[in-house]
Amino acid sequence: MTTYTTVTAWTQKEGERRVTDLFIDTYHYHPQGVWQAPGRVNLIGEHVDYNGGKCVPIALPHRTYAAVATHDDNDRLLRLVSRQADGVTEIDLNKVGPYDSPQKVDGWGAYVAGVLWALEQKGYGPFPGYDIAIDSCVPFGAGLSSSAALECAIAVAVDDLAELGLGGSVDDPDDEGRKILVEACMSAENDIAGANTGGLDQSSSLRCREGKAIMLDCQDGSVRPVEFDLGAKNLTLLVIDTKAPHSLNDGQYASRRNACEQAASIIGVELLADVSDTEAALAQLNDKEQYKRVRHVLSEIERTDKAISVLDSGDLSGQRLEAIAALFNGSHDSLRDDYEVTCPELDTAVDVARQAGAHGARMTGGGFGGSAIAIIDNDKVDATMKAIVDSYQERGFNEPEFLLVTPAAPAGRVN
Repeated sequence: MTTYTTVTAWTQKEGERRVTDLFIDTYHYHPQGVWQAPGRVNLIGEHVDYNGGKCVPIALPHRTYAAVATHDDNDRLLRLVSRQADGVTEIDLNKVGPYDSPQKVDGWGAYVAGVLWALEQKGYGPFPGYDIAIDSCVPFGAGLSSSAALECAIAVAVDDLAELGLGGSVDDPDDEGRKILVEACMSAENDIAGANTGGLDQSSSLRCREGKAIMLDCQDGSVRPVEFDLGAKNLTLLVIDTKAPHSLNDGQYASRRNACEQAASIIGVELLADVSDTEAALAQLNDKEQYKRVRHVLSEIERTDKAISVLDSGDLSGQRLEAIAALFNGSHDSLRDDYEVTCPELDTAVDVARQAGAHGARMTGGGFGGSAIAIIDNDKVDATMKAIVDSYQERGFNEPEFLLVTPAAPAGRVN
């Protein structure tokens, strides 16, 4: 009998308890508070964020939790402990610098120290030392933005403890202030951790809305809510964590980003989203690989615009559901054939989900491993998961895991 594993999100009370216990066990006193930030799933608009296009993410109910307290000592020492890592890490905030400098920070602590460094670069602070404990139910290495969830949990914690007044609350967020926190988290990842990302992940974690998707315009930084209520139509968004090796730090992501930047220069635009005539733009590219990369970006921008229009026009049923299915499928096929960022595990998950009757399926995130998503009728979810597990076993892949998700709230303090 085929079995499968679903990864359930903790309640916020459970997350608070877990991370508070870790804090007390490690530092032997109580934290000043607990903050959380979600992972994300991007519904469509892949590899367009750094090209100025639009994306349609949701925040996951799966979150990273941070219990934090300010040091009594005036030493600017950052002490970090995580259930996902061994031991206590200590970082002197006076000795933090970019990843290519003598003061680079090694390991996962770079994502934490980087947020404080980036905020100080923006004129906030200087910050004292902090004791921090981390626990998370965002699957690591699944392409669901576990690193951004860590950064954003730290950002909202420091915003509160240092009384920066940027983020507002979960229920009443200050979007303009959160844009500043997004920029700091992006800088932490790009400049301190050395992972070149485009801002989709951090924007999703800090600026999404419960019960909604958002349209994120990566050219002007604006967001607005977009309806995405699958439950009303007896549909489920299934996330398939392929358990394939996943890394955006091995040069593959950077090479595609560089290809897009070089192509924009050839075409004569600042960003590929500025292209008004796709056919004319592609005609200027002589390199076959570059041509394919740009064809994906331009077609994905068009697909995303169409998807936003469909979601804005009414509930997901009938022709609207069929339209979203076609756009999801077209997105994955383009990422597979033109951008070449899928892998056998992703393609298998998508193919099997489609064969099982999914209303569209595609990889999500940066690719090269990670996760896929599918819109599925509620009564077909179990059969779809079993079919994917069986197919993975036949091919000798790692056993996948599954998340059943709805759009969740953004980062903030746990009340």
